[in-house]
Amino acid sequence: MTRWQANAIIVFVALIWGTTFVVQQTSMENIGPHYFTGVRFLLGALAVLPFALRDLRKLKRANRPLDRGDIIGLVVTGISMYLASILQQIGIMQTTVTNAAFLTAFYVPTVPVLAYLVFRTRPHWSVWPGGAMCVYGTYLLSGGDLSGLGAGDFWVMGSALFWAAQVVLIGVMVTRTNAPALVACAQFLITGILGTAMGAMTETFSVTDIYNAGFEILYAGIMSAGVAFTLQAVAQNYTEASDAAIIMSAEAVFAAIAGAWFLGERLAPAEYAGCGVILAAIIGVQLMPLMRRRRLQIAA
Repeated sequence: MTRWQANAIIVFVALIWGTTFVVQQTSMENIGPHYFTGVRFLLGALAVLPFALRDLRKLKRANRPLDRGDIIGLVVTGISMYLASILQQIGIMQTTVTNAAFLTAFYVPTVPVLAYLVFRTRPHWSVWPGGAMCVYGTYLLSGGDLSGLGAGDFWVMGSALFWAAQVVLIGVMVTRTNAPALVACAQFLITGILGTAMGAMTETFSVTDIYNAGFEILYAGIMSAGVAFTLQAVAQNYTEASDAAIIMSAEAVFAAIAGAWFLGERLAPAEYAGCGVILAAIIGVQLMPLMRRRRLQIAA
């Protein structure tokens, strides 16, 4: 898979995640955030399980079983996903889809910082202005007025740090194990178990509630978790975490469009401009490294 193909897959991932913001909000009319998070990710783990078992068999045939470091890395990745997911889910109960998408996008400039601090990975210089443009674009998407930030917005802001950690860690674990479906399934399973356990302690379990939120759980579980996060794990084996984070910020654009279409959260001209700024950042972060390589090839 080429870098361009990997990045195209990540755009599709961003589309799924952007639309998932809508079902995350509507689901809260019928079910609590912990059980919703737990059930959706257990469903995602079930959807990916056959592919994860295939990855496990490949590792066994290659005489490359998971070692202690792999297991610790998978657990930490799963915990990061759980914290990111539950903080975002609690926050989205008390804010708009557009605001949630904007505040989640703060993971974009955080990813290259974490990658450099932890792994000394130097991203291409275009990542920094690209990340700033994504934050500014999502600010415009929010309407350019953050004076009314409430408790829900701060929950979502907290989730952004753990989303950044998850993006960095999943890239590391996929590269380390060369088993993307196994990595995806492990993080889903850990998130699902933690979410369900917290739901059992803080919420009332009801089959009726799960049935009433059935569409939202199926979409968030199969499409957002089973499909999108697995595709993320596959694609990040062929592109940089910093590039992936910037491209995935397009979820704010898709979330704003979905919020306008399904929930009546209409976009103002400044918000459309925000979509354009994010698109320009995504294109720029793809083209700049290619232009540099082309110049070097010509010079050689």
